Amino acid sequence: MSNPEAALVIQSREELAELLTEACEIEHNLMCCYLYAAWSLKTAEDGLEGAQLTAVERWRNSIVNVAIDEMAHLVNANNLLVAIGGPPHLRRPNFPIPRGYHPADIVVELHPFDQSTIDHFVFLERPEGVDHPDGAGFSHSVRYRRVFSSQMLLPSAQDYGTVGHMYREVRAGVERLVATLGEEALFVGDPAVQLGPDLVNLEGVVAVVDAASAYQAIDEVVAQGEGHSEESPDSHYRRFRAIQDEYRELQAADPSFVPARDVAKNPVQRFPPAPEGKTWVEEPSAARVLDFGNAIYNQMLRLLAVAYSPVSAGERRAAVDEAVAIMHALPDVSDVLTALPARPEGGECAGISFAMTRQLRVPGAASAMQLLAERTDELARGAELLKDVSPRFEAIASNLVGSADRLRAQAPERPRRRLDVLPEAPAAVQPAAVQPTAAQAAAPAEAAADEPAAEVVEGQALTLSFDSKRCIHARFCVLGAPRVFLANTPGEWIYPDQMPAEELAAIARRCPSGAITYTRKDGGFDEQAPEVNTLHIRENGPYAVVADLHVSGQDPRFRATLCRCGASKHKPYCDGSHNAAGFAASGEPATGDTTSLAARDGRLTVEPLHDGPLSVSGNLEICAGTGRTVARITRAKLCRCGGSANKPFCDGTHRRIGFRSES
Repeated sequence: MSNPEAALVIQSREELAELLTEACEIEHNLMCCYLYAAWSLKTAEDGLEGAQLTAVERWRNSIVNVAIDEMAHLVNANNLLVAIGGPPHLRRPNFPIPRGYHPADIVVELHPFDQSTIDHFVFLERPEGVDHPDGAGFSHSVRYRRVFSSQMLLPSAQDYGTVGHMYREVRAGVERLVATLGEEALFVGDPAVQLGPDLVNLEGVVAVVDAASAYQAIDEVVAQGEGHSEESPDSHYRRFRAIQDEYRELQAADPSFVPARDVAKNPVQRFPPAPEGKTWVEEPSAARVLDFGNAIYNQMLRLLAVAYSPVSAGERRAAVDEAVAIMHALPDVSDVLTALPARPEGGECAGISFAMTRQLRVPGAASAMQLLAERTDELARGAELLKDVSPRFEAIASNLVGSADRLRAQAPERPRRRLDVLPEAPAAVQPAAVQPTAAQAAAPAEAAADEPAAEVVEGQALTLSFDSKRCIHARFCVLGAPRVFLANTPGEWIYPDQMPAEELAAIARRCPSGAITYTRKDGGFDEQAPEVNTLHIRENGPYAVVADLHVSGQDPRFRATLCRCGASKHKPYCDGSHNAAGFAASGEPATGDTTSLAARDGRLTVEPLHDGPLSVSGNLEICAGTGRTVARITRAKLCRCGGSANKPFCDGTHRRIGFRSES
């Protein structure tokens, strides 16, 4: 252990804002570095297997989760900055960060995963006062000191040795200014333009409105990062130490073990005038993919910047949700990129460079959603043009079109800009025309033929429809109307005229999954939206929802059972997989906030977040299996990975366990 580092001078709001701005850049830079290393790791497709594959998958998941924590730290640092009257700061210099921009001990470069890189991560996240050698190759050729004078009016960068030291000084600066200016005078920023836990599903995010919340935001960053001591088991420092130790053990057992692809250090998109330490990605396919990856990364930041601006609550929510949706394309883009050579002659593979434009060009409040949608449409067209490089870009393009539509829905009075009239890509990057084979041309029709169609049976008084894809075998139909629904009968098995229409309609409405629906032909009422939107938590099973339900842009429905075990092959809907998976989760969670809602009906929107929870918005009463009210909400994130310790609500476990979803 070494002695604590010297205190920094923070005597004014300007000096605190300057240090917080650097904190934003440090968090942003580290997030990118960690993602670059994680995305360089090999997969089973690269030939890894057995214990080595298991370890590498665990390392990737752990490093990505650390990067997600850094995103939370970036949010907290920005919330602190906004709270004291500064603007949010999402910009950062392009990699590699030049000498002198940060203290000499904080070298920030994009390196693939190897022993020196994980050593460097341990060094960066070490607790204050703990000595660790930096990774080989991570040092500046010349030592320097950022000179500071307390007599200067213009804030100037000061030196610190660890990230923990930086945040200790931020906390001390807040304490000092609370004492000299007063708490009310220091925290003058508008809390409505911060990103709190109501908007971002990131563990440890704190909206800053006073000294207590400022200290909480700082302490969350320190605890998640280097930890308060070497003994903090879940800190980034300890997580990287665990990877470091296991990597050394595996290499000792097998010296030929190489966990990462041969990925270049510090890739750049343009020819570098100062090429030292950089790799110019000039192979045409790799260059196109890199350009696209950087473009969607910039769009993600632009969306977050809009969420920090004075737009409406709905627009802020849309901006955050679509930033997250677009972010989920980056791992696929990087996986394609790290398999492509950086140069035409071959050799090292490319990697995403996280290059930034000179400014984020955040649109004004009046046109924000329309311009964001327009740019997202352009990105969708860019993904379409990359399908010749990898079929993954087809799904990416489709998801971007969906994002553009959802953004545009916040500004419905403006016409949509169609993809087919966007400017053509330059000739140099136009893919060659590819004629589909006969098999490819027939594939959509064949795929559609494989999907079982709903059975429609005409009765005299009503028409019954049965969708086997929705059925969870709750058996209300065969038990409540045994003469209509003949269980285990080959061929025709539904006879709607065997029961009075009113009684049969009531039986159909008891089907929790919505597999059975009906249309009256006798003048009776078709099914109506309920007066109270409800979600019942089924013991060891799914969520049963009754509402004016809109799921991911699909046709509205009134009933559905949504998977909460994480195992369904028909996500977001339940397909009964919880039984085979042995899913065990109470249908009787503790009672939470049951404050009455202003309204109890209306549209309920469910958006399955990619590899994450169900994002629910609208009036909803969450009930236990016995009918007891658990919570009344208008917005929530519901667990669907099966792992949350706070069921039915998400607690971020999906990231730790590596939950994956197709929808």
